[in-house]
Amino acid sequence: MDKKNTGIIATVATALLCGCPGLFGLCFGLMFAVISQIPGADIDVLGSSDPQTALTTGLGTLCVGIIFIAIPIVVGILTLRKKNNGAAPVTTVEGTATPVETTPTPAEIPSMPTVTPPDTTETPPPDEPLPPAI
Repeated sequence: MDKKNTGIIATVATALLCGCPGLFGLCFGLMFAVISQIPGADIDVLGSSDPQTALTTGLGTLCVGIIFIAIPIVVGILTLRKKNNGAAPVTTVEGTATPVETTPTPAEIPSMPTVTPPDTTETPPPDEPLPPAI
């Protein structure tokens, strides 16, 4: 199976298993937080009628919902991004079992030819008079 297909499957699975409960958590958390601020509201959160409990439960559920919504986003970004193929070349060192990444030394980097711009500050010969200034 292709890595892109695996990334799409992982993103869809996390969207269903984490994103949907996160959206429900945001809705219920917002509802609990708003209801806790209404005077005289009939509050029953886990057997408690205290508005402070409703507010704490609502804010906690909002935070957990945001985290649950962020999970599919992060999974989608990490699995579907394009990999950088311009990494440093990997060379093996004699006597080691694992490859070692090396960076080229300045002597190994091909040098670019230097081009000097032409001298544009030409002075007229001493025998010719200078042109009149405008």
